Amino acid sequence: MKKYQVFGIGNALVDMEFEVSDSFFTEHGIEKGLMTLVDEETQHRMVDTLTSKYGLIKRAGGGSAANTIVAISQFGGNTFYACKVADDEAGDFYMHDLHAAGVKTRLDQVKGEGVTGKCMVMVTPDAERTMNTFLGITADFAESDLHLEELEHAEYLYIEGYLVTSDVSRAAAIRAREHAARHGVKTAFTFSDPAMVTYFSDGVKEILGDGVDLLFCNEEEALIFSGASSLEDAIAVLKPMTHRLVVTRGPKGAVILNGQARVEIEVSPVEAVDTNGAGDMFAGAFLYGLTQGYSDRDAGMLASEAAARTVATFGARLPMTVHQELLAQFES
Repeated sequence: MKKYQVFGIGNALVDMEFEVSDSFFTEHGIEKGLMTLVDEETQHRMVDTLTSKYGLIKRAGGGSAANTIVAISQFGGNTFYACKVADDEAGDFYMHDLHAAGVKTRLDQVKGEGVTGKCMVMVTPDAERTMNTFLGITADFAESDLHLEELEHAEYLYIEGYLVTSDVSRAAAIRAREHAARHGVKTAFTFSDPAMVTYFSDGVKEILGDGVDLLFCNEEEALIFSGASSLEDAIAVLKPMTHRLVVTRGPKGAVILNGQARVEIEVSPVEAVDTNGAGDMFAGAFLYGLTQGYSDRDAGMLASEAAARTVATFGARLPMTVHQELLAQFES
């Protein structure tokens, strides 16, 4: 048995979550439903505005891959997360947050000078999340931050699509994928956000290389990346790029394609509060299931239920007690 079920790489961001009205986006020229990169000055100004107008709801450790790795750990998997934070208050907060969730890191040895990345997560009444992100020091996540000797002891490498926005981080992701392949480690990749495949599609293709073992995306991302007008046409484009394809479809469930096998996963009906982190949770629960020997259907069912619980909760993560409750219900 491998030391780690999943070794993740991605941005390290402290999330600041706000509930806002749609008019806020119009007033400030923010594109709804996407992740947009901003500079530090803009973020400070927007945080002050949001805090005074709406109030900060929650501060938590975040980042797409980090959310997935935390979910796997909370279900009971062994995980490692390679990322980059600064030697500041936010960096200490982030490191302790991961360790409290049971995720192994080397952040206590490698925190550097700079500013830890932060993300404003703005949730509208329709439960859609919009993010403005200042990457800070995580924009410089590089090959030297990968801890490749730990990666060799993992069953899966998990890469988030947000790494594509930085030349340095994209190169690190490619290096990690190549190293994983040489050491018999499977690679899972997630598109992460429609903006990644809209504005950085060439970089996404670089990370995919000759293909990955597992590819996660939602229906919108699949359509944008493939240039197709229907889900079936998008699947036809994406299938050759991966051994196993998982397409989430929000309230319509998910589709899992593995060779010639196709599994349709239904979703539990819930009242949506916040969609932030739902895809990350789906990936985490699915990867946990796969590494425990679950079938695609069983892993998909666990993932669907976990994602539904996330959508019904404010914030991108669930308490450990909820993970264990879901697992107990599923295994019974």
